[in-house]
Amino acid sequence: MARKFFGTDGIRGRTNAGVMTAATAMKVGQAAGTYFLRGDHRHRVVIGKDTRLSGYMLENAMTAGFTSVGMDVVLLGPMPTPAVALLTREMRADVGVMISASHNPFEDNGIKLFGPDGFKLSDEDELAIEAMLEQDLPLADANDVGRARRIEDARGRYIHAVKASLPHNVRLDGLRIVVDCANGAAYHVAPSALWELGAEVIAIGVEPNGKNINAGVGSTHLDALKARVREVRADIGIALDGDADRLIVVDEKGQTVDGDQIMALIGGRLHAAGALRGGGVVATVMSNLGLERYLNGLGLELVRASVGDRYVLEKMREGGYNVGGEQSGHMILTDHGTTGDGTVAALQVLAALVASGKPASETLHLFDPVPQLLKNVRFAGGKPLEAESVKTVIAEAEAQLSGKGRLVIRPSGTEPVIRVMAEGDDAREVEQVVDRICDAVRKAA
Repeated sequence: MARKFFGTDGIRGRTNAGVMTAATAMKVGQAAGTYFLRGDHRHRVVIGKDTRLSGYMLENAMTAGFTSVGMDVVLLGPMPTPAVALLTREMRADVGVMISASHNPFEDNGIKLFGPDGFKLSDEDELAIEAMLEQDLPLADANDVGRARRIEDARGRYIHAVKASLPHNVRLDGLRIVVDCANGAAYHVAPSALWELGAEVIAIGVEPNGKNINAGVGSTHLDALKARVREVRADIGIALDGDADRLIVVDEKGQTVDGDQIMALIGGRLHAAGALRGGGVVATVMSNLGLERYLNGLGLELVRASVGDRYVLEKMREGGYNVGGEQSGHMILTDHGTTGDGTVAALQVLAALVASGKPASETLHLFDPVPQLLKNVRFAGGKPLEAESVKTVIAEAEAQLSGKGRLVIRPSGTEPVIRVMAEGDDAREVEQVVDRICDAVRKAA
């Protein structure tokens, strides 16, 4: 079945256009509510959101949808995606909802769904719900319409869970940390958790106004964080994205530490402690070859999944791994949660920094990345990757890089873009390969 609503990470789009309207959100609430009306208990959904202006509209629309089919609604307000996953399980809810478009600009929004186990829904579940979106669904009897209530202690519950991911003897005293919350969902909880663990916290990106989420701040816009780290001579900088399931780090020199380095650090530390499960780490096809070589040097495997944290998690669950993530900063540590959690991952990084007693620039840069280049080609329509001219150029590039690099070409799951990535030991050759493929895609499109 072709997908009309769900992409690689739930439903996402521009507010009040296409699929991201109040009418669609209400229908999603009705469909997901109906799908999870199982058993004879009183059914419940947990709904969280980030700080986008459109979150008010979508939250109310989804509340109407869920209550109309007989499901009670618990509203969390602005909370990180991992908090929704956590509280879905803790509150014995039947389904969880996060209203967020992650790192996208405020004009976009999205809907992520979690099952009662706190994990994102499978492709099969999403397809079943999608099929229901264009059906007339039975509504609850007047006596059985759901109720909605907002809980006030959600922040405290999540902060407690975040701190519990560290051993009790680990403190952050003496660390000066700049944390960038992207004017997003973690604007309150992340600085609070770090402060409660003893750190000196300088927070930026903590003044959301509905329209400034990810605007020049956060894990995809690091300049402000780098400047602040150098200005206050911080030990480290932490950047989250709009819904706080991603983490990118900046060392004391202002150098970027991406998800690959973070996976190498956390995976290596757990391996040394005998606590790494599965014999390796799960990443995506986009992770650098340098990470793979580093892990191999430790006797560990790098397992590659399709792009998207949900696919990383599927591989982790299949193989019993407890560390996985993406170069872009999604960090999934299943010892502590069921989805990516930037704040929890940050605490593991900070614990390593405390244990090493060395600067972040020494502790966090564990391997030299192989030259890697990613370029995006936007197209108006059609399927340029199916053009024979493009296939020919790709085949030639694969032969050229065989044995000394990698090539990954894929359409974006959230926008009309073809992503072309190549890596290898020769930076000039990598650039030539990428440019040649991009040119072919543009001509075909």
